[in-house]
Amino acid sequence: MNPTVLTILISSLGLGTTLTFIGSHWLLVWMGLEINTLAIIPLMIRQHHPRAVEATTKYFITQATASALLLFASITNAWTSGEWSLTEMINPTSATLALTALALKIGLAPLHLWLPEVLQGLDLTTGLILSTWQKLAPFAILLQLYPSLNPNLLLSLGILSTIIGGWGGLNQTQLRKILAYSSIANLGWMITILHYAPNLTLLNLILYIIMTLTTFLLFKIFNSTKINSIASSSTKSPLLSIITLLTLLSLGGLPPLSGFMPKWLILQELTKQSLFIPATIMALMALLSLFFYLRLCYATTLTMNPNPINMSSSWRTKPTHPTLILLTSATLSILLLPLTPTIFTLIP
Repeated sequence: MNPTVLTILISSLGLGTTLTFIGSHWLLVWMGLEINTLAIIPLMIRQHHPRAVEATTKYFITQATASALLLFASITNAWTSGEWSLTEMINPTSATLALTALALKIGLAPLHLWLPEVLQGLDLTTGLILSTWQKLAPFAILLQLYPSLNPNLLLSLGILSTIIGGWGGLNQTQLRKILAYSSIANLGWMITILHYAPNLTLLNLILYIIMTLTTFLLFKIFNSTKINSIASSSTKSPLLSIITLLTLLSLGGLPPLSGFMPKWLILQELTKQSLFIPATIMALMALLSLFFYLRLCYATTLTMNPNPINMSSSWRTKPTHPTLILLTSATLSILLLPLTPTIFTLIP
């Protein structure tokens, strides 16, 4: 892709998210979401492959539907209350419609069906943008809207997402689909606690983005898109395969890694709110998610890639990719748990 075009598209991605962050008027926020969607579409379709075209078409249709629904919710609220402000969502019907639209935008269950298919049709770089950056703008809206949203609906969406995210990833062999179901499960944890402790939602979102960034960067270095192809990573780079193992276990929420922190705090908050049954269901579904992360860990570190005698060995050459971002994100993905009290005081 032309560097000038790429610069314009990435700048538009940043502009759209920034507009949504700073906007307090519904039309400005909606415009930011639209710029975000339109900026990522050329990045998704740049492969000129039938799967990429199909994924882009599916993404465009779902995002256009969600945007139309969100605009309808804001217009209905303005019609009944006379307010265009984002925080003045007085009409309960408009609030429910807005939540449905945002759930479709980020891929919450039961509106999740587009996410694994779209992510499977993209390359790892665009998939990384879709899984991390594209979640920021909808969550910026949700974190401002949460007092107006129905807590029972949020809880139902969150629990259903953790169940589908846990079950859906069990039978997958494609790494991008596994990461899509991992995303659905993590979004479920964030939405469940949104009404009771929005600071925990923000903490979980930040950690999820860091851990997903590390995972995508590692898969991109190994050039792996299937479980079978990741088996050769331990022979290419033993150190990176150990980092992959720890990052995947952190994504699964295993102590004493960083990913355990948000799950621990969310379960603690749910029990304080006397929501024992949802907390139990989510803890059990976290075990299902941990199972498919363990499958990846087994393939990464404990299996050897079959190497026939006539097959050329891969050399451990000097890495050409930038390692500073990976080093920083991997460190944060693995070692943040002891800093939990400090982090908890920093997030308002």
